[in-house]
Amino acid sequence: MKCPKCKSSLIKVEVEVEGARNKAISYQCEKCDYVDFEKETSNKLLLELKAKETPLKIKQKIVKLSQDRLGTYFNKNIIRSLDLKAGENIYVSVPDKKHIVITVEPNEK
Repeated sequence: MKCPKCKSSLIKVEVEVEGARNKAISYQCEKCDYVDFEKETSNKLLLELKAKETPLKIKQKIVKLSQDRLGTYFNKNIIRSLDLKAGENIYVSVPDKKHIVITVEPNEK
């Protein structure tokens, strides 16, 4: 393969990415520092890294609000990641005895 910039030969290099077992294959030019990544191995590596991502998970306490009401406060990281504002509506559903699903109502602008 030839470099599209300077027409020199490209060398094939396996690139290691922290946190991934797979390597991405790149083609690099030693003369002009041109770099191009092979699409198939790059996509495989990206999928591997995305599969390792974990959702935000924070331990919080349930607090007593009044006689028959319990509640919880949203941590600032949850507020920031969901861009929550006071007065917004949410929907709460209970799919089973171990889960609560909270869905933020989209803002109508």
